[in-house]
Amino acid sequence: MVASSRRVRQALSDVVTVVSSHRAFFGASALLFAVSATVTIVWCTSMSAMGAMRMPGGWTMSMAWMRMPGYTWPVTAASFLGMWIVMMVAMMLPSLVPMLRRYRRAVDRTAASAPTSLFELRLNRLTALVSVGYFFVWTVIGMAAFPLGVSLATVEMQQPALARAVPLAVGVIVLIAGSLQFTAWKAHHLASYREAPGRGRTLPADAGTAWRHGVRLGLHCVHCCANLMAILLVIGVIDLRAMAIVAAAITSERLAPAGERVARAIGAFVVVAGLFLIAQAAGLG
Repeated sequence: MVASSRRVRQALSDVVTVVSSHRAFFGASALLFAVSATVTIVWCTSMSAMGAMRMPGGWTMSMAWMRMPGYTWPVTAASFLGMWIVMMVAMMLPSLVPMLRRYRRAVDRTAASAPTSLFELRLNRLTALVSVGYFFVWTVIGMAAFPLGVSLATVEMQQPALARAVPLAVGVIVLIAGSLQFTAWKAHHLASYREAPGRGRTLPADAGTAWRHGVRLGLHCVHCCANLMAILLVIGVIDLRAMAIVAAAITSERLAPAGERVARAIGAFVVVAGLFLIAQAAGLG
């Protein structure tokens, strides 16, 4: 009778520990989102306050691709990369949290010999490692985006004829990005992201598996939203309105029950926007 009572108390204690761990996970996620969103808003607002360079063709070049007075290029690149990471956290975390929750459920608890409290602590660390792996992929994308953006900006400032073609090129890129929403390629990577790590699959509770899972999630994420992120990069990487719209589109197509239909609806809207930009660049709008 005494042993049975102890088992009941231990079971209740384990339940409380698990619930507390889940609450801590969601609380930390909410806090991280709030901080990253606030920093992103402050940074974008301060960059926008500096103004933008008027270019031939009637468009303005973002200050994100320019070196600020008194800054070296390495410092400018480091500043961009730091803000890129913070911006990715703010944009991607709403759709990442459900995937992290699924990872936590998939981790094999039966093989754990440690007490529940220690296992939950380890699970929180592994979840953080998954997140690091995921955002490592986006960090690499930012490292590639900055020199590419700077190079294009330099050429556009040196070649007025090329600068005048930018509005038309932006419209074409937006049109292509919208068209990709209807492809099987998009549907495949969207499904791969939504279903990771796989239905009924269990994952070992080790750091290597957590890191690889995070990187795999990041790669699926890049594949399924590369077209939408391309829109942000060409419209204006520090444009808060564009950022909010792209983030909402990415989150909705991943979390909505009918994700593929939502993706196609987003694609239709983006295609229309691309056609409008092309018509406007051609002087028809």
